[in-house]
Amino acid sequence: MTHFPSPCRVRDTPARALLVLPPEIDLSNAPALCSRVLSFATARAERLRLLVLDLTHTDFMDSQGARLVIDVRDRLPPHVRLRVAAVPYGIPRRVLEVTGVRRDVPVYDDAEQALRR
Repeated sequence: MTHFPSPCRVRDTPARALLVLPPEIDLSNAPALCSRVLSFATARAERLRLLVLDLTHTDFMDSQGARLVIDVRDRLPPHVRLRVAAVPYGIPRRVLEVTGVRRDVPVYDDAEQALRR
């Protein structure tokens, strides 16, 4: 399967953006995804206040996906909040729990919740 290192922008308003990440995140695409997400956020840095990474369509993610979330959080401008949407019993949610990322980044059950709260 070919991994495209490009998130699909689903919703982009002046202050909020939702990026749907691909079905698989691992060493083969995580660095490029991180770069793309940060480029997206940097291009909108002045107006962006909330960035949601949507993992609800991601079926497989290893520790590189957790690293991606932490790297994005650490490199976002200080005024931009990061949230993650992940299916409650899915692999990405479990990876975020096991690696401790959930302590540092709020994780919601779906994208709408993450955008609303």
